[in-house]
Amino acid sequence: MALFLMLSHGALAQEVSPDFSVWLEQLRVDARSAGVSQKTLDAALANLQEPEPQVIVLDQNQPEDKQSLQDYVTTRVSKERIAEGRMMLRRYKTWLGRIERQYQVQRRFIVALWGIESSYGRHTGKHSVIQALATLAYDGRRGAYFRKELLEALKILDAGHVSLSRMKGSWAGAMGAFQFMPTSYRHFAVDADGDGRIDIWESIPDALASAANYLAKAGWKSDQTWGRPVKLPEKFDYALSGLDTRLPLSRWQALGVRDIKGGALPRRNLQASLIIADGPVGPAYLVYDNFRALLRWNRSNSFAVAVGTLAESYNQRR
Repeated sequence: MALFLMLSHGALAQEVSPDFSVWLEQLRVDARSAGVSQKTLDAALANLQEPEPQVIVLDQNQPEDKQSLQDYVTTRVSKERIAEGRMMLRRYKTWLGRIERQYQVQRRFIVALWGIESSYGRHTGKHSVIQALATLAYDGRRGAYFRKELLEALKILDAGHVSLSRMKGSWAGAMGAFQFMPTSYRHFAVDADGDGRIDIWESIPDALASAANYLAKAGWKSDQTWGRPVKLPEKFDYALSGLDTRLPLSRWQALGVRDIKGGALPRRNLQASLIIADGPVGPAYLVYDNFRALLRWNRSNSFAVAVGTLAESYNQRR
């Protein structure tokens, strides 16, 4: 991979374009077999000449893998993001109320996901989704996964939900305000505003409802929060940490675990797991079923803690 990154853009084209062209022709065959029209394929693939080197670089340097959990959460749960989230809760109060009632997902978590994923829609990505997915599918590290996503993206174009010029997203092909991958779009995206299109790019109601639908189908429980930061006693048995261990809150209380201010844990019959971030000296969290639902969205403890922390921050005193 180091040699790959050292190649100039021109040299890369000379090295990989012939093979990429062959790969692209097979993709056309597979897409046609999957029902994508020739017209859509001609438009979507016409300008694909070679993989995009920047996409490969970004794939190798994801922040969840490079930052400690504490740093990851601190940089994303900023005063500015909290304030903007509160504003969004007021601005879209009516829509969020409807969506909360329909999908049984608390609005603060929907808005927090919006904030973490795209800074409330400001940073949805400028990469061509087709180019990015083709690059990652061809690269081979997770080729089968991204090839499946690419075929789904072509189907979305073919169905007319979005134009090719508007189908922009992240380097990984994630789209819209909530950064849905194409297969997530197929399974969870909804037409909330009733205009006949599922538009997660520019329709705020569609985007908010799609996120709520995703969490609902991931097993979200509307009578619970995500978890809470906690304090551990001295000489705690760290072998009890990790998502594989689930104990009732009463048991954690008996083991000496307390809320972050030193008070007793809630007296609820909830099963919880203990997450200890960044080693024994790092922050600790008791997490509930909704944390696991967030992990179905993104398999990163850092991401799930950031979303939960931001959601609860909206209700804290200014």
